[in-house]
Amino acid sequence: MDEPRNPQESQDPEVRSLDARSLRGLAHPLRMELLRALRQGGPATASQLAARLGESSGATSYHLRQLAAHGFVEDAPGHGKGRERWWKTVHQGVKWDDALYEDSSPEVRGAAALYMHEMANHHTRELATWIGTRDTWSEEWNRASDMSDWTLNLTPELALELIHKMHDLVGSYRALAPDDDTPGTEQVRVHTHVIPTRTD
Repeated sequence: MDEPRNPQESQDPEVRSLDARSLRGLAHPLRMELLRALRQGGPATASQLAARLGESSGATSYHLRQLAAHGFVEDAPGHGKGRERWWKTVHQGVKWDDALYEDSSPEVRGAAALYMHEMANHHTRELATWIGTRDTWSEEWNRASDMSDWTLNLTPELALELIHKMHDLVGSYRALAPDDDTPGTEQVRVHTHVIPTRTD
């Protein structure tokens, strides 16, 4: 799961609601990448994450401590045998509140804008990576991938209903997920965007 935006989402303990303080702690490009890497790849050390993201271990260590201070990551005991600290995520996603865009603090509004731009940039990078590497995937996975868009005429109420239904549908597939050792199983990323556009 990655950043569900549905404000009607059930109170899932795996999903953290962002408030002004936690948003300020998360809205940094490297912190967002670190949190995403831990969610998708599991527990890791600062050095491992630095190598994966092309950063220095000093930078990843500092920003992991900042994420921990805001309750996004924590120690992962039982991993590794050395002295290096292992980290894991506390939640598997966050819930976005549009009120953050209208917060009285310019710092919070700026953090909200940065966060959303970073999310959009990451979606673009994931799509570009898939397009650039699809010849390394099997024919079955190429047939099972999708990149589609639609144009609909909707009211805000209907658009919100559509968002809820899409989130519910995607969420229902968690219960169907096979074990990691089931042949052919891969991690799959699902992006959804519902945005109004002007025709003039």
